[in-house]
Amino acid sequence: MILVSSCLAGLEVRYNGTHSLDNKIRKLIEENKAISICPELLGGFSTPREPAEIIGGNGEDVLDGKAKVIEKTGRDVTELYIKGAYATLKKAIEVGATIVVLKEYSPSCGSSMIYNGEFKGKKMIGNGVTTALLNRNGLQVISEKQFSDNIG
Repeated sequence: MILVSSCLAGLEVRYNGTHSLDNKIRKLIEENKAISICPELLGGFSTPREPAEIIGGNGEDVLDGKAKVIEKTGRDVTELYIKGAYATLKKAIEVGATIVVLKEYSPSCGSSMIYNGEFKGKKMIGNGVTTALLNRNGLQVISEKQFSDNIG
């Protein structure tokens, strides 16, 4: 079973109420080969919500207490991101996920690049909180681009 970001399946759950539909991923959902999940909604956020970025590091640093996830207006939402990551891990284990395809650049789901914490649209190498937790627990996380290029 493949676990995929809900926004990639076409659900309008991104921070700004939009989706990032990937037709190959939607097809997997329709064929019951994939299950969609949104770590941020599982963490307690609603849609739309304020944009957030990791300040002071990456997803591993957040899990280790060395960095925080902060909304653009300054509210610390680290705990909600961690809660969503653990809920996603639980779901991945429940469904026996062999691979997880998450939305790149997200403070939850980024698997190779995330925004740099300045809220200026600049990206840096790193991963999100959910990706970091899934990796620590032996799950393979890839971006939608890696999926389309190599698997889809």
